Amino acid sequence: MFDLDRWQEIFQTLSKNKLRTVLSGFTIAFAILLFTLLFGIGNGLKNTFAQQFAGDSDKSVYIRGGRTTKPFKGLQSGRRIQFKNDDSKFINENFENEIEFFSPNVERFNVLTIYKGEQNRYVVRGVYPDYQPLESAVIEQGRFLSYLDLEKKSKVVAIGRMVEKDLFGKFSALGKNITMDGISYKVIGVFSDPGGDRDERFIYTPFTTAQGMYRTNDYLDRFGLTYNPNLSVDEALAFSSQLTKLLKEKHNIHPRDQAAIRVQNYAEGTRNVQQFMGVLNVIILFIGIGTLVAGIIGISNIMVYIVKERTKELGIRKSLGATPRSIIGMIMTESIFITALAGYAGLMIGIFSLKAIGSSLEDYFIVNPSVETYVVVGATIVLIIAGTIAGYIPAKRAAKIKPIEALNAN
Repeated sequence: MFDLDRWQEIFQTLSKNKLRTVLSGFTIAFAILLFTLLFGIGNGLKNTFAQQFAGDSDKSVYIRGGRTTKPFKGLQSGRRIQFKNDDSKFINENFENEIEFFSPNVERFNVLTIYKGEQNRYVVRGVYPDYQPLESAVIEQGRFLSYLDLEKKSKVVAIGRMVEKDLFGKFSALGKNITMDGISYKVIGVFSDPGGDRDERFIYTPFTTAQGMYRTNDYLDRFGLTYNPNLSVDEALAFSSQLTKLLKEKHNIHPRDQAAIRVQNYAEGTRNVQQFMGVLNVIILFIGIGTLVAGIIGISNIMVYIVKERTKELGIRKSLGATPRSIIGMIMTESIFITALAGYAGLMIGIFSLKAIGSSLEDYFIVNPSVETYVVVGATIVLIIAGTIAGYIPAKRAAKIKPIEALNAN
């Protein structure tokens, strides 16, 4: 039950001992503030790494031909490795169980794109419908490419959100016709991309359409695929290594030639990020626990000093009929109140500080530093429990002192 007299007494005690109260609160608030800032910055680093991989699926693998740097089987170095349509068939036949989505790719840069009086230049990619999950593209209007578009070599496009904004302003591009290098294409879809504005300035058209327009043969620029989600990171890396090995054999490339076929496997980046984040989490947790321990020690020392300082006061209370239970309850209530109030203040200061300096930390590769409320609330509860224990032990000892001994204490 709420005891008004006790709370009035607590507030009177706090007001009479301002320095002691401020020191107690500062210790707790600083511990929570430091805890909040550390976890917020740690989460900001996590966000930075997540953003680096946001534009593509974390299971994506991209394969592009380069130039040989070593002679092999009588062939000179410096050969250009050019993939063809039969390489697509070769990959799918050999790795049917390891591949989830697959798309060859034809790219055309700086394509002049016009809609009425507006014009700009964009990268046009000829792809399969399976390319959408590779780029994590999200259809906002209409649809993505279909295999029927591929079969008919339809002159249709799915454009990024920024392309729509550049050419159409506030109006929808869906169903409209744009001109690319003098040829008319119908807009069948508008997509957004977690990679941001840069990835939303691409235009996708059916692979067969682009290959017929921009290549005079069955050449293609690269392959994109995602590996089977049932594969572990190590299995995915082994898969891409085996894929590279077979392609080198098919194109008569020296096994140790690293430049002839370039493979970008996001599984490797995922593994590196996971390892880094694991180490980072341990470091942050270690520092956070150290901060809380320092706060707990500080609270304990202050509470011991407070009780010792009030020994004579407690003796007077006992001589006037106060029970040991009431003395312990008063000191513990005061301890919990200070800890909870100061902890909340430290939490609020920490959260507002992260919001205030968040944008300026991007130069240091810390994006959107923030902390989950439950983490800091949990830390505050730990400090409150510590404050309770820190107040209970000396209070119980003081409550056992006889009034005459307490009154004679220095």
